[in-house]
Amino acid sequence: MKIAILGYGKEGKSSEKYFQKKGDLVEVFDDFDEKKLSEMDFSGFDLVLRSPSVHPKNGFSSMTRYFFEHIKSPVIGVTGTKGKGTTCSLITAILTAMGRKVYLVGNIGNPSLDILDEAAPDDVVVYEMSSFQLWDMEKSPEVAVVLRIEADHLNVHDGFSDYVAAKGHIAEFQKPEDVLVYFKNNEWSREIAEKSQALHKFSYPLDEKPAGMEELFDALNVPGSHNKENAEAALLAVAGFLEMPVEKLILEHKEEIRDAFSNFKGLPHHIEFVRNFNGVDYYDDSFSASEPSLEVAVKAFSGRPVVLIAGGKDRGLNLTLNKRAIFEPENMKKVFLMGETREKLAEGAEHDRYELVDSLREAVLKAQKEAEKFEPEMRPVVLLSPGAASFDMFKDFYDRGDQFKSLVMGLK
Repeated sequence: MKIAILGYGKEGKSSEKYFQKKGDLVEVFDDFDEKKLSEMDFSGFDLVLRSPSVHPKNGFSSMTRYFFEHIKSPVIGVTGTKGKGTTCSLITAILTAMGRKVYLVGNIGNPSLDILDEAAPDDVVVYEMSSFQLWDMEKSPEVAVVLRIEADHLNVHDGFSDYVAAKGHIAEFQKPEDVLVYFKNNEWSREIAEKSQALHKFSYPLDEKPAGMEELFDALNVPGSHNKENAEAALLAVAGFLEMPVEKLILEHKEEIRDAFSNFKGLPHHIEFVRNFNGVDYYDDSFSASEPSLEVAVKAFSGRPVVLIAGGKDRGLNLTLNKRAIFEPENMKKVFLMGETREKLAEGAEHDRYELVDSLREAVLKAQKEAEKFEPEMRPVVLLSPGAASFDMFKDFYDRGDQFKSLVMGLK
């Protein structure tokens, strides 16, 4: 076959390697915009695979679509605005502790084609699915997990309804024998759940927790009530996949689950503990790119003095909710604002609550000084949770988080 690959990021490179290994002729296109793309002629290609950020209106396929058309293993797919990676990792950890061979792929950073020919029918694939990967899907996973849905990526999607519709593809093509887990306290998660034909639907949070569930939650080493929600979704997904009630799962596999939870240290740049220095805990939440993520991170430290570093790329979004998440909590002691959104975030705020900074280094040094004013017994926190994209000052979220961790580890 002759194959065109649009975009040469991690997925594009994986696709090139996969098809070249099969003996196909592969051509990569990495210098285009939407206008140029619409004028390009791909009639000579048997297959055109778009990168996740390329709009599917052009009729191209994608790595995710190709994977779902050819994978022999059952797939547990997870989507949502926040918590996808954590939930996927917990599902993977539980099943691995129970002796299953599990492949964790997708938006978490592991291209799915890397394992397509390796995964066997008795194995399990856990797939973190972004709205971009789901955009043009025509097949849903056997087990679909829909976490909380909030507005995000509206600079790429054609409005919020398009974003929700893309997310909805995780459930829309399910069969009656499939399983759906969804967050019941969110109208868009419920809306997506209604699209599924799955006869086995489980909503969370559970009104009554099964015996032993709270004890398992206590074994989690990641902060925040939202991570208990993620853990509950993971337990329901595993129980659904194994075709057993969650009560039975906990009763028969309590030790494996406890080990999985206690050994999970969280994902890099997701409210990640960096170090304690001079009585201050430093946390890296660089993957916080929108208000829901920012709000969740701040709430994870309620009752503790928080010094926040926030702000980033201005994508033209309404920042009202970001301001509330930043300035309303009583435990928010000081905010250092950086990036293109800093002045918009500062509008209307009391001047003693914030300070504008020109660099991440300046923010870290000033945050250190501010946080060390509090007694160590109060467990003060310096939190990087920008609530904005990174590419105004950094290469990407990873670069922003890595620079923060490097600065924190260099504090003296």
